[in-house]
Amino acid sequence: MTANSVVASGGFDDLRSAQMRFLEEAAKLGPVHVWLWSDAAIARLEGRKAKFPQAEREYVLRAIRYVDAVCLGCDPTEPDCLALPDGWRSAAWVVEEASDNRAKRAYCQAHGLQYRVLRSEDLRGLPGELPDPPAASARKRVLVTGCYDWFHSGHVRFFEEVSELGDLYVVVGHDANIKLLKGAGHPLFPEGERRYLVQSIRYVTQALVSTGQGWLDAEPEIRRIKPHIYAVNEDGDRPEKRQYCEAHGIEYRVLKRRPKEGLPRRQSTDLRGF
Repeated sequence: MTANSVVASGGFDDLRSAQMRFLEEAAKLGPVHVWLWSDAAIARLEGRKAKFPQAEREYVLRAIRYVDAVCLGCDPTEPDCLALPDGWRSAAWVVEEASDNRAKRAYCQAHGLQYRVLRSEDLRGLPGELPDPPAASARKRVLVTGCYDWFHSGHVRFFEEVSELGDLYVVVGHDANIKLLKGAGHPLFPEGERRYLVQSIRYVTQALVSTGQGWLDAEPEIRRIKPHIYAVNEDGDRPEKRQYCEAHGIEYRVLKRRPKEGLPRRQSTDLRGF
């Protein structure tokens, strides 16, 4: 913990763009330490069962580029207080405006903590600009493509594995093409939101939205990025992709779908509407 550390406390169950925006804005105040509630704490404080077990929530949070550390064993007795360990007196508790109340303010005043409230208007929407192009690197460039509609721990694990091969570029399918390939009702989340969630993962060098069509909708981005490797998982393996890579001298890698050890196997199709 550093002098300007900020604490974000909660269950962080089923992370979507709103919670990611909160973490991004919190990180502008200082290194973010997430005090992650246990499954039992979610049941006790929110009156519901956790959608995802604590170990899975912890894994995803640690992969987020805006999170400096995840702390366990910090279950509060009530929603408007913290389980305050020794040495955290100089930290700031950061909350969303919607959850700001007198009880939280009084708790921070009584314990000598700073208290920061992120305004709702500052958390609306998504950053309109893509991140700056990455600096030149000696590592190989690795490209992956996909929908990444209901973002989950399986996606994070895939990015983690692929990033070991080189700098990872993720091309997210644009809305019209996802509908073309998967049918009506797809995608659940718009392309800008899906790209934002992907870019928030620390293993990703850059996330882009595709501009082509069909199974090779990322072809314009492939020509621009010039990857050394095109990686897919078993579900994403397609003859069109293999043939394209063979024709253009790109190494084609097919990875097994394996969850992080100890975590359940996840698929977006099973989580739609979860």
